[in-house]
Formats: sequence, C-alpha cells, structure tokens
Amino acid sequence: MGKQNENVVSLRSHLMERLLTALFWLWLLSTIVGYFATLNYANQPHDLILLQRAQAIAEHMKLGSGEEKLDYRPLLPDGTEPGNPDKVVYTVSDSNGMKLAGNANLSRPVSYRREREGPLFSNSEREGEKTRMVSLIYPAPPGGKLYQLHVSETTHQRRALVRGILANIVIPELLLIMIAAGAVWYGLKEGLAPLERLRQEVAGRKRDDLNRLDAYKAPEEVRPLIGAVNDLLERLQQVMLAQKRFVADAAHQLRTPFAGLKTQAELALRETDTERKQHALQHMLTSTRHGTRLVNQLLSLARNEPGGQDTQSFSRLELGQLAQTCAAEWVPQALEKNIDLGFEGVETQTWIHGDVVSLTEMLGNLIDNAIRYTQAEGHITVRMTCEEARVKLCVEDNGSGIAAQHRERVFERFYRILGSGQSGSGLGLAIVAEVVKRHGAEIRLGQGREGVGTLVSISFAMS
Repeated sequence: MGKQNENVVSLRSHLMERLLTALFWLWLLSTIVGYFATLNYANQPHDLILLQRAQAIAEHMKLGSGEEKLDYRPLLPDGTEPGNPDKVVYTVSDSNGMKLAGNANLSRPVSYRREREGPLFSNSEREGEKTRMVSLIYPAPPGGKLYQLHVSETTHQRRALVRGILANIVIPELLLIMIAAGAVWYGLKEGLAPLERLRQEVAGRKRDDLNRLDAYKAPEEVRPLIGAVNDLLERLQQVMLAQKRFVADAAHQLRTPFAGLKTQAELALRETDTERKQHALQHMLTSTRHGTRLVNQLLSLARNEPGGQDTQSFSRLELGQLAQTCAAEWVPQALEKNIDLGFEGVETQTWIHGDVVSLTEMLGNLIDNAIRYTQAEGHITVRMTCEEARVKLCVEDNGSGIAAQHRERVFERFYRILGSGQSGSGLGLAIVAEVVKRHGAEIRLGQGREGVGTLVSISFAMS
C-alpha cells in the first residue's frame, strides 16, 4: 500500500510541476511585457516635459529668428533639489556639430537625424549615468545659420516611476500565482480522489476477487483505463475458472481408474495363483491405459479452452495435407476393426490460419469416435470441400449415428450416450468443440448419407 501511495503522490507531483512551470513562465512573460509597457508609459510624460523645457530654452534664445541670444543662461535643475533628483544640461551647436553655447557638450552633426523632422528622442549615457535627450533643429532665414538644440536629463525619476509601477503589477501577480498554486494543488487533490478510492477498493479486495471495477463514479478520462483493467480481470477470471474446472474434472475422472488400479494391485498382491494374478495385472494395464488416455484428453482440453492458450502458436497451414496425414495415421486402428477409412481431397490448396497440434487432436478425436461407433465392415470418409472463401472439413461414417436429442449435448464434457456399449470419458467431442471455437470456425452435426451414421462438418475461413 505504501508503494501505491507513492505512485499516486508521484502523479500529483508531476502534474503540479507541469502546471506550476506553466504558471511561472506566464508570470515571467507578463513581467517582461509589463516592464516594457511601463517603460513606454513612464517615458511619455517625462519626454513631454523635456520637450517643453527644450522649446522654452529655444524661445528664450530666439533660435532660428536670425537674432539669436546665445549668451542666455537658462536656469536648469542640477539634481540637488529634494523633489527633483535629475540633472538637466543643454548644448546649442551648428550643422557640423560645433558647440556654440551650453553647459555640456552634446553636439552631433545634422547627418545623425537622417532627414527626420521634429523632435528626436534618444537614450544615452553621460558621466556614468543613463540619460534621455531630445534634439531640435531650427533653420535660420535665407543666408543665415542652422542651429541645433540638445537637452539631456538623467533618468532617476523615470526609473523610480517604472519601479513603482512594476511593484504594483508584479507583486499582485505573484500573489495571484501563489493563490493559483494553492488552487491547483487542491484541484489535483480532489481530481485524483477517484483514483485513490479506486486504489483503496483494489487494495481491500480478496486475492481471488476478480469482479469488475465500478467505473460509474470515475472521471471520463479514467474510464478507458478501468475498462482495460476490467477486460484483464475477465480474462484472468476465465483462466482461473478453467484451471478450477480442469482440476475438478481431473479429480473426478481420475478417481475411478486409479481406484480400480489400486484394487487390482491389492488383488494381485494377495493372489498366489499365477493365472489369477495375470488376470489382475491385465486389468491393471487396462486401467492404466484408460487413465493415460484420460490424462491426455484432459490436458488437450485445458490447452484449447478459453484462456488456456492464445493464438501466438497459429501459423498458415495447408488443411488438406494435415487432414490426409492425420487420416493415414488412424488407418491401422480402422483395419483392426475391419473398417474402410478413406480420404477425399480437393484439387486446390486449402490454406488456413491455425495451430497444427490442436487441429491434429481435433481430427484425431473425430476419427476415433467414428471408429468406436462404426460396426465392422463399415465406412469412414474424411472429406474436404471448398465453398467461396471457406473450406469445409467433414468426417462421415455409416455407424449407429447420434439421435437428434443428443446432438447438442454430445459436445458437453463427460456427456455419454447411455446404451452405446462403448467405453470412453466423454471428452473427445468437447475437445473438438473447444478447438473449433478457438479457431473461429463453425461446426455442424448431422446424419450421414441416406440418413445413416453421423456427419460432422467444420467450416474454416481460408487465408
């Protein structure tokens, strides 16, 4: 349970990290955009004041009138006033950038303007301090001189305004980010609560409880996961049921032959007469053969029932060749009973997708049943036919046949028709039914030719 809790916390931490990272980058982007917007906003009023101050200086000096007063000394802030920490300086120069008047050297040739008219603002640095400067041009009357006026001030007030505005933007945004982080944490906690309840439900189950998980209260995004888990649980349940059924069937069916084997062994140990002891040993051999056949059939049934084996062992095979080979292997048993066992194939090849071992067991059980229930000098035919995209495998005999009321039940496990006079476990046709189901085929049970005997037809899809 501790490890499962750790996994849930890891998921929450992963989501928190992703969401908080996104919020951090959003806050950082907002701060950068806000900085430049604030800087632009702070420059506008100060640039207007700086322009008005430059225009006042130009007016007092009568620049561009032809009667300039370059000896005028305007009173400008020097940065020592408590309410105004910025220092303002100015320069008047000609078109070549030669200084004509002013308390600083801010001269530049007219070419820097690149034919731009009106006031020109620029950022620069003077004496280790950042400054903001406005430049104006005043053309003189015909024949006169062109004057340039440059007025520069430090940016202490501008930066203080930017810091104040940013503080009023960034700090509330940071508080909002913290509140959002708390909301995200709470939202994730509540959002992952169904997963935690699901974990507790699974952890609290008994180890053999494979019932479906309830997806009704789960979020829509989690329902596909629960559906996949439920499918897995159903498959596991089928496997466990198959195992339980196999153990129960094996215990039930093996009890009789082993009990007989035990009885005959005890009888053989007590007998002193050689003939009677030989008779007991013969019964022991018969019981052993019956038990061996029963074990093999049980294992074959377990291999082919749902959950016993998947389709990974399937391959593309030629069904006609497999059927002919299998029929040939049963010829000696048929000859012992004086039965004619034949095979009728088709000219075309009949390729299907299946498991060679299972199909061989299936056809072997059909031929074995046919031999058991066909009288001496009878006929058994293994026949192949093709219809469109399907191939049909038939086993037909002229034996005693199966009555209509028994045809559905003969595929059940351990079902035997009373009065048939044949020994057996009742598993042969059950194995056939499981192999047919595993291969997605169709099986039909009916009468042979002229209503005599039995006809078993199995239809496969060709590949």
